[in-house]
Amino acid sequence: MIVRTTLVAATAVALTAALAGPAIAAAPAGTGARHDATRKAIEAAVTDGVPGVTATAKDAHGVWSATAGVGDLRTQKPRSPHDHYRVGSITKTFVATVLLQLEAEGRLSLDDTVDKWLPGLVHGNGHDGRRITLRRLLNHTSGIFNYTDDDTFVRTYFLRDGFFKHRFDDRTPQDLIAIAMSHKPDFAPGTSWNYSNTNYALAALVIEKATGRPYGAEVHDRIAAPLKLRATSVPGTRPTLPQPSGRAYGKLAETTTGPTYDVTELNPSLAYGSGDMVSSSADLNRFYTALLQGKLLPAKQLKAMKTTVRPESFPNAGYGLGLIDRKLSCGVHVWGHGGGIHGSSSEAVTTAGGRHALALNFNGDWSGDSEAVIEAEYCGT
Repeated sequence: MIVRTTLVAATAVALTAALAGPAIAAAPAGTGARHDATRKAIEAAVTDGVPGVTATAKDAHGVWSATAGVGDLRTQKPRSPHDHYRVGSITKTFVATVLLQLEAEGRLSLDDTVDKWLPGLVHGNGHDGRRITLRRLLNHTSGIFNYTDDDTFVRTYFLRDGFFKHRFDDRTPQDLIAIAMSHKPDFAPGTSWNYSNTNYALAALVIEKATGRPYGAEVHDRIAAPLKLRATSVPGTRPTLPQPSGRAYGKLAETTTGPTYDVTELNPSLAYGSGDMVSSSADLNRFYTALLQGKLLPAKQLKAMKTTVRPESFPNAGYGLGLIDRKLSCGVHVWGHGGGIHGSSSEAVTTAGGRHALALNFNGDWSGDSEAVIEAEYCGT
């Protein structure tokens, strides 16, 4: 789920005072100089209004982490390099990886139709699961309407009154897909590109149908456990974040002005398969490094994952199978994904060979220039 305006969770807290100065965590001795530009970009993000930032980079020289601002506006507790946070649409790379593993095992094909695995679920108002392949789900060329664009869904979960009334609602993936089916498709399958969280709710359901197990159990057993990603989980309906973690803040409005609310707790089932996971910067770096180094997928499936569609709206980026390729200003290509959900905006990227990884999180969903931090880390600007 990518949502960068206003979102999630528990006690409403007005932002009554500006942050004092950014509190920057010290880097390990001997590692900080190479990341001076990154540190400045992180400081600038806090100055620009986001409550706090945590970032961790990993390269041949070691691991470097920095934090800025606070994780809790009430107590002024700083952010930690070890914070757990909601990763939003970064979830999509995990889901796509599991589906590709299942293909490598011969348990399904990306050329299978959605209807083969989920008969009758994608139907109505012009949607037809018999014409949509699993591959088109993963690269967002299915044309299926994005349920998070539904006006009622937005009012219920992304605006203040609806959010505080409904933040703990249980939503099944079938509920979310039904919302999409109440709208017409965006386009005929394969004729264009449009980002749709519905695609990944369906993809996660296919995993469950093919394995007979919850998709979160497959993510744990196939990815998190082998890579020792101890901060990474699919929380299901659990509304709280594991510790350590900061608080998460949102505007819960159609603008980025006005009061700021604590939106830390919510039922993540509203983002099933598309944005419900929790992780940490170190875990995300380990995941994307292993993925790009071919440790999670055979060469054929990794090549398919890196085969991109290039939407006109993103001239310097391409979307593969749950994986984004972007070309930075200095010519460096990084692979990864971004993710936004209530009170949280995250990015995780690595170079093609997995040698240089960066993951970061803002604990506010309305501000923070992640692109500037990525450019600083890889281009020194």
